[in-house]
Amino acid sequence: MDMPASPSLPLDTIRPTLLLVDDEPVNLQVLRHVLQDDYRLLFARSGARALEIAARERPDLVMLDVMMPGMTGHEVCRTLRSDAATTDIPVIFVTALADSHDEEAGFACGAVDYIAKPVSPPVVRARVRTHLSLVGTNALRQSRLEIVQRLGLAAEYKDNETGMHVLRMSHYAQILAVAAGFDAAQAEDLLHAAPMHDIGKIGIPDAILLKKGRLDDAEMAVMRTHVEIGARIIGEHAHGLLRLAHTVIMGHHEKWDGSGYPHGVAGEDIPLVARIVAIADVFDALTSERPYKRAWTIEAAVDFLRTESGRHFDPGLVPLFLDCLPQVLAVRERWSEPGIQAGGTRA
Repeated sequence: MDMPASPSLPLDTIRPTLLLVDDEPVNLQVLRHVLQDDYRLLFARSGARALEIAARERPDLVMLDVMMPGMTGHEVCRTLRSDAATTDIPVIFVTALADSHDEEAGFACGAVDYIAKPVSPPVVRARVRTHLSLVGTNALRQSRLEIVQRLGLAAEYKDNETGMHVLRMSHYAQILAVAAGFDAAQAEDLLHAAPMHDIGKIGIPDAILLKKGRLDDAEMAVMRTHVEIGARIIGEHAHGLLRLAHTVIMGHHEKWDGSGYPHGVAGEDIPLVARIVAIADVFDALTSERPYKRAWTIEAAVDFLRTESGRHFDPGLVPLFLDCLPQVLAVRERWSEPGIQAGGTRA
């Protein structure tokens, strides 16, 4: 029979939940004694029961025996990993199987750690703290990424109902970044920062932002303030994704020949990430249909990039982007937006 969960906590106290799985009650009692002061504990004495509890309770971490009747710990771990609802729950094996081959088998099926029996209480507590800390860090990073992406979409929804532009151009930027020598992590950071490039359009009056005709000089001057508005929204940061977003915002309307805005910087004085986003942004804007313009053909957009290479765009990046055109067009197809949307995008 399964052991009861530890007593419920007051509403103002939130402790991580651990699921302890072992067919031997004495082993569960040992872990209960080590962990009960710091965590909410759930218990299961079989693999099948463990899967039921994990699906229902979504524990923060699972501590799992390997050798159990019916379903082994390895089978339980693989099942948890195969289910989208439980795939991110870290699993620590706690087992008497302690040679290197056993450890290798445990890690191969998806465990994050391996503790040998008989357990050392300080080791158990330290390992649990470490892996819960990693879970919290990953969750915080994911939340920040989602917030950044949603802010980017907020600006785009005012200007383009579907929000597809920011999805496409950010993926174009990632593709070009890899071609330019960024490693996978750097390119992914740009993927997440690029949607913020026009966040400042939130502060532009609709009469200008959604005007179907050409903007006059005064209206264009107001439109160009979206760069500084966006930079103020994001703020100054010493490092991280928001610093990258700030750099992209301030630089993606600068031009290679110095004729861009807001500061008229030129050439390699424009940050590389901003030069990459400039190409991705313009290519998607040109090839998208809007109320005030028809979509350009791919051929016409490619000709424009070539013509503006060395003037608007970094002449070293344009051929790299064109080399990646099959990948770019695959992204464009995946996130297409049929018909004319209620708003448009303006540079």
